[in-house]
Amino acid sequence: MHNNYSKLTIISSLLWKFLERVGTQGIQFLIQIILARLLEPKQFGTIAIVTVFINLAQVFVQSGFNTSLIQKKDVDEVDFSSIFFVSFGIAVILYFITYIAAPYISYFYRAPILIPVLRVLSLTLFTGALNSIQNAYVSRNLMFKKLFRSSIGAVMISGSLGIVAAYQGLGIWALVIQQLANHISISIIMWFTVKWRPKLVFSLCKVKKLFSFGWKLLLSSLINVLYMDIRTLIIGRVYSPSTLGFYNRGEQFPKVIVSNIDGSIQSVMLPTLSAHQDNKKRVKEMMRRAIKTSSFLIFPMMIGMSVVAEPLVKIVLTDKWLPAVPFLQIFCISYALITIHTANLQAINSMGRSDIFLKLEIIKKIVGLIILGISLPFGVYAIALGQVFSGIVSTFINAYPNKQLLDYSYTEQWGDMMPSLLIAIIMGAIVYIFTYLNIGVWNMIVLQILVGIIVYIGLARMFKIESYSYLIDIIKKIVISKK
Repeated sequence: MHNNYSKLTIISSLLWKFLERVGTQGIQFLIQIILARLLEPKQFGTIAIVTVFINLAQVFVQSGFNTSLIQKKDVDEVDFSSIFFVSFGIAVILYFITYIAAPYISYFYRAPILIPVLRVLSLTLFTGALNSIQNAYVSRNLMFKKLFRSSIGAVMISGSLGIVAAYQGLGIWALVIQQLANHISISIIMWFTVKWRPKLVFSLCKVKKLFSFGWKLLLSSLINVLYMDIRTLIIGRVYSPSTLGFYNRGEQFPKVIVSNIDGSIQSVMLPTLSAHQDNKKRVKEMMRRAIKTSSFLIFPMMIGMSVVAEPLVKIVLTDKWLPAVPFLQIFCISYALITIHTANLQAINSMGRSDIFLKLEIIKKIVGLIILGISLPFGVYAIALGQVFSGIVSTFINAYPNKQLLDYSYTEQWGDMMPSLLIAIIMGAIVYIFTYLNIGVWNMIVLQILVGIIVYIGLARMFKIESYSYLIDIIKKIVISKK
């Protein structure tokens, strides 16, 4: 049975999940900066192409089962072990398919290096099968402290190996080593920190039951991965690996921030909302809180980053990555909308309505592909802008079911976000004025960040933004509980 999680348990879990996300993404970000300085944009673009095919295969390996294990009210050892063996079997099949397909993919992209790189990185399918079950066990039991330890350990090991390999002049293989080492390390560390072990038990009946929920998520994930990565496939083929490298690097900056904050909240949301799935009023209250809180944190960061994009790239990545600046600014807008996307979808999943989830994904992707088709002839920047417009449309699509399910309308959702958005825009406008000062890149960015923080907090206090008061109270409670 799902536990009736206490407020303190939820807050503690959120904190550990946030620390895990911040820690791993922060370290990973630093590692990527070092690697970006040592390697060429073309090499990152090539890895991006390979990653698309690995991600597609991982969807089938996980098959929506990990979410099913979290969402289901009653699970036992047979459920976990049965799903593990199914996932591992799928991983074996897909590895051989990928191995055979590698030369054809290489020929299509006119890049012979793709053959060995794809074959080696496909080994992560096996660790993915194990890790997805381990993560489901951790999420279900809100054991995010253990996840924190394993993730930090894995990223430090893999990052160190990748940097050493880059310094040794191994080029693209430094990135391969880093990714492979990360997957292997996290599975090994989780093996010793989480008590779950696969047992020699199997129930086809339980697999079918879990799959009845999970297959819709599998199809949704497949559609989502294809949709999200289709731009990578197109840019890599139509333009060049270097252009793809700039495109992906521009996306990385906002993605790191949003995935840390929003991802942490949503990881705790699913098991927590699922525990209250029969109380729609409570689900709505928790969903509103998630939207308000994540919006308050994400909006100022995205707007602020778009303003300081150029000096940020110059300082962090050097001038050779300056073509990534326009992409960075565009993606800041796109990722600012993630909050409303994920909150709506998590609420739908928590109530076991994977059928609605699937329908939404199909509708959104059809709309997105139409927009992509329209933008494609106008160049790579138009493709990126089209993604932003598609994201705006998708917020309304995602919100529609919850108008009926939870009585949480578009107007109410945007109303919950609007106070944070307005003061973030004001903050961004003030920070932008400082770009006209001739004080050097380092002085400029430090000044802009400090002014941005002071202005945003000052406006939040002045206008009595509810999310600000809530976060201050939470911090105080955590501090008191630690004493």
